[in-house]
Amino acid sequence: MNLQYLKYAVEVARTGSINRAAEALYVAQPNVSRAIKELEFSLGIVLFERTSKGMRLTPDGERFMQYARNILAQVDEVEDIFRHGESRKKKFSVSVPRSSYIASAFEEFTKKLPQNEPVDIFYKETNALRAINNIVNADYKLGIIRYASHHDRYFRELLEEKSLESELVAEFSYVLVMSENHPLAERETIDFDDLSPYIELTHADPFVPTLSLSEVRKEEIPDNVKRRIFVFERASQFELLSCNPETFMWVAPVPDELLSRYRLVQKRCPCNTKLYRDVLIHPKDYRLTTLDNLFITELCLSKRKYLS
Repeated sequence: MNLQYLKYAVEVARTGSINRAAEALYVAQPNVSRAIKELEFSLGIVLFERTSKGMRLTPDGERFMQYARNILAQVDEVEDIFRHGESRKKKFSVSVPRSSYIASAFEEFTKKLPQNEPVDIFYKETNALRAINNIVNADYKLGIIRYASHHDRYFRELLEEKSLESELVAEFSYVLVMSENHPLAERETIDFDDLSPYIELTHADPFVPTLSLSEVRKEEIPDNVKRRIFVFERASQFELLSCNPETFMWVAPVPDELLSRYRLVQKRCPCNTKLYRDVLIHPKDYRLTTLDNLFITELCLSKRKYLS
């Protein structure tokens, strides 16, 4: 198999366009187009679906791309080993939900990185769909996806279709977080109706399978709250909670030191019984590295510390 063709295919998958791939590779567009056709012919499969919006991977193409990226990464590593005596730079990449216990695990992980070895670390906070796509299409190796437990069957089937291994990390119900100056901060118990006069902070990119964004919001967010602010960044969420005592947010349990830093209180609410699952995912053919195992160890420790 022609390694150059693999590089062309990976770049087309990354850019979604033969023209953009050719520009990035500094080669003529017909050369890239011909390489893709010859690659598809030799494999006996269709890698890309040609659409009005560009080139989109077929299911066979997504599976092939996992192997292609691994092959090219291994070729690069072999070249480094024999040119320089050892692999020059290690890489760690993970996509995760916006969650404080996971962020805490990542912080501890970074403290234990080897001091004398070059390394690139990629930590991406995003929703479940993008975490899966980052592994399938963007060369990320690990992911943690979060979903409501009643969607378990859908996600198991999706992960099997994408050739991804999965392992349950944690199962929990959301807790309520608000400023220590919030009017409800001193309440022993809080129900949904108590929250209706206040402002809910929520993630701006929720994902629930087979549902539109408007339907997702109806499923994930009780209708009794009339004012909401959708925020992507976890740090911005905590800043808003701290500064505006009318705001509140549903989250996985938060470490005490973070609550103290932002002067927040955390409330467990009997009214919110929905269970969520955090699931670790990676390609089936992927062999966990030393850095991967180090992160997973810190993740398990953080889960036991904050969610047990």
